Amino acid sequence: MSGVVARGRTSANSALRDIQAPVRDRLEHVVDSMHRIVTDDLPLIREVSGHLLQMRGKMFRPTLALLASATDDRPEPRATVLAAVVELMHLATLVHDDSVDHSALRRGLPTVNSLFSHQISVIMGDFLYSRALTALVGMGDLEILRIVTDVANALTIGEMRQLGAVDSLCFSEDEYYQLIRCKTASLITGACESGALCGAARHRRVLAQYGDKLGMAFQIADDILDYTGDESVTGKPGGLDLREHKVTLPLIAALPKATPAGRARIDALFAAEAPDDDLILEVVGIVAEAGGIEYARRRGDEFAHAAEQALRPLPESPARAALADAISYVMDRRS
Repeated sequence: MSGVVARGRTSANSALRDIQAPVRDRLEHVVDSMHRIVTDDLPLIREVSGHLLQMRGKMFRPTLALLASATDDRPEPRATVLAAVVELMHLATLVHDDSVDHSALRRGLPTVNSLFSHQISVIMGDFLYSRALTALVGMGDLEILRIVTDVANALTIGEMRQLGAVDSLCFSEDEYYQLIRCKTASLITGACESGALCGAARHRRVLAQYGDKLGMAFQIADDILDYTGDESVTGKPGGLDLREHKVTLPLIAALPKATPAGRARIDALFAAEAPDDDLILEVVGIVAEAGGIEYARRRGDEFAHAAEQALRPLPESPARAALADAISYVMDRRS
């Protein structure tokens, strides 16, 4: 992965379109399925659902589910419903995260908690989960239902792990990996494994392993972006994790190597209820100088390489090639 060249927003979006090419027509049906799953007669639910579906992202996770189902070139139609469920679960986690973090914007749009209320945000996240699971029950596949409910459980445990950290600056690297495996990798793993059961069941274990390593690399790359990214590219302000006192791999790696003066500034940031931009920028520099960003990049590359290795048993196909390209896309999000 060291030969990957970072792309800007336009070329990164172009790369994603290329990854989605083998399943583009089916992705359009995924959006239709999402609308059908969350449709309700209650006006407030219709209003909030309509806003949420505008906030859907790049459809990366449902893309993975559809590609996994196509690795034997005989995807089943039910993979479309599964992909819709995956994206609705992802949306549910974002709604809950925004409420917990009191975030005002998501992808340039007001969050549910800022536009409506925190109460509605929490209940709407639960609604998305319940409707998604109801759609899975309708598929009549107990094993897919088990995989996805295990994901829902992992997502909840991940959030509790984060909230339960008493001294965030004592958060270890192992604890960080446990957290991101729950909060991020679990859903990507579940999308790939359950997708395989919709047309390529013999590749289930291979695709689950691929999804786990890809998910870990994805979150590490995302956490690096908080230190290095341009808001016009990432869609969120830099230093947001530090502003919210979240400890991620770059900071974990930097803490033992920071100078006493640098450590004092980090402690000052975490002691401040609302750290200012200058202090955040200063700590970003301290983390970079201590090698935290480069360490995180190396670890992200290791997970990305493991994802590449996991794909090796799969037969050559457009879907397999797209899954391989998805690794580069994840790691290219460095600018």
